[in-house]
Amino acid sequence: MSEYKNFTMNFGPQHPAAHGVLRLILEMDGEVIRSADPHIGLLHRATEKLAESKPYNQNIGYMDRLDYVSMMCNEHAYVLAIENLLKLDVPERAQYIRVMYDEITRILNHLLWLGAHALDIGAMSVFLYAFREREDLMDCYEAVSGTRMHATYYRPGGVAKDLPTVMPKFMINKNHNLEQIEKLNYNREGTLLDFIDSFVDRFPKNVDEYENLLTENRIWKQRTVGIGVVSPERAVELGFTGPMLRGSGISWDLRKKEPYEVYKKLKFDIPIGTEGDSYDRYLVRIHEMRESANIIKQCCDWLKNDSGNYISSNTKIAPPSRDDMKDNMESLIHHFKLFSEGYCVPEGETYTAVEAPKGEFGVYMISDGANKPYRLKIRAPGFPHLAALNEMSKGHMLSDVVTIIGTQDIVFGEIDR
Repeated sequence: MSEYKNFTMNFGPQHPAAHGVLRLILEMDGEVIRSADPHIGLLHRATEKLAESKPYNQNIGYMDRLDYVSMMCNEHAYVLAIENLLKLDVPERAQYIRVMYDEITRILNHLLWLGAHALDIGAMSVFLYAFREREDLMDCYEAVSGTRMHATYYRPGGVAKDLPTVMPKFMINKNHNLEQIEKLNYNREGTLLDFIDSFVDRFPKNVDEYENLLTENRIWKQRTVGIGVVSPERAVELGFTGPMLRGSGISWDLRKKEPYEVYKKLKFDIPIGTEGDSYDRYLVRIHEMRESANIIKQCCDWLKNDSGNYISSNTKIAPPSRDDMKDNMESLIHHFKLFSEGYCVPEGETYTAVEAPKGEFGVYMISDGANKPYRLKIRAPGFPHLAALNEMSKGHMLSDVVTIIGTQDIVFGEIDR
């Protein structure tokens, strides 16, 4: 009999299904995986060290670029950490705006995950469907921050500016005539909140479309049911959070267990799985999108009836209004000091976490009383998930690695940092 031996192969870092700069060293026995060794660090940008060299507010933009699909949720953890050290109160309106945009970000994240995951497994249409809805939510980002992705919108004490009363509209161009432009602008005649309202009203039907394509699809179930199974006990031991943990049947969500901002005032459910496989994690994320739309609707209704402050009135932390800055010498000094030197945070340390779309995103911050963090350490949800890739892949076929990477919803900005 001829002898067989395992062979080693590279998966990535430029593989189209590797979701970023992931390099896997796979030890194969024919088509079966014996071990998977993830090699990381190819995207390392020293975010934590850079943040220690800049005033607090100048680091907010770095948070966007960690998990660049969950931008505002990352900002949220960072500004909450600063507020904890400052013992700074945040106006209720600002809290509702933050929660609304956290949930918009959750839907944005899950739509990209769904489209890319389905595309990896071989379903083309879902990708196009998901990006159709992402466009509207990207417009919501752009309306408040001027940019579609890296918003830098949250600030210690609130948000950078209030919600706009006018929604930007499409203009006539060489590709669209007047009739087509009017059709595109049908829900942009009112405010941003009206636009968001119209989105959440129709979004559940869009989710139904995704489910019609996938949930009972025979090929989809063959590729996901029983793949990458993690038991509830093992998921806890491995440090899973978010949909990866809830897919294994553990009902843990920081929005319920350790509520922050106004989550305790809102009504929503936490979906959990039963089998701990890739199919259950798909169902959990689908249900999460429905619940996020429900939360956004509640926030919209509250914000329409409230006209409070969108940021703290403490002008040593938050900039004074433009009118005050132009007319009042003291306000001008506050403005100048804030944007040149920043502000000093009292000595102390804090660990603050939010329920980001991928799991628990935490910021551990130490202040020595200066105007920049003494130490900043980020707890990225994707890191422990990737560490479990070997365990989840062992005994599966090569094509199943693609499914397991997809079900983990990995983004390498936060893992390599």
